[in-house]
Amino acid sequence: MASVDDDVIVLRKRQPKASQMKSVQAINAAQRQGLEIETSKKYAAGQNKQHVAAKNTAVLDRETEELRHETVGHDISRLIQQGRQAKGWTQKDLATQISEKQQVVNEYESGKAIPNQAVLAKLERALADLMRPRNTGQSAASEQSQ
Repeated sequence: MASVDDDVIVLRKRQPKASQMKSVQAINAAQRQGLEIETSKKYAAGQNKQHVAAKNTAVLDRETEELRHETVGHDISRLIQQGRQAKGWTQKDLATQISEKQQVVNEYESGKAIPNQAVLAKLERALADLMRPRNTGQSAASEQSQ
């Protein structure tokens, strides 16, 4: 005859959560029990390291070469400004003519813009022959004869 008391009941503790297993007390308890503990150090764990200087900062500081983008030359910026003024346009009018922002024209006239051939071509079309110096297409020998 089987009675109710013959059934085996197994009681287990609930597994600890991952955050509980990382605590100092949990690590110490595991060490006392002789369990294997794996430790690994994560680089910049829990810190915002994206704005911290890199190792090579000193090397870059010692480098003497200046790295800059080439900008529009002074002569080209002056030609753009003179051509625009000859037509009686404001920077905004010229920008509207070439379908660009007024800031782009301002940067080209002040010499701060990085040359873009598409924008220069638009400026040349809008300002027609005013942008080209008179003797651009002639050879050096014909210039001396004049």
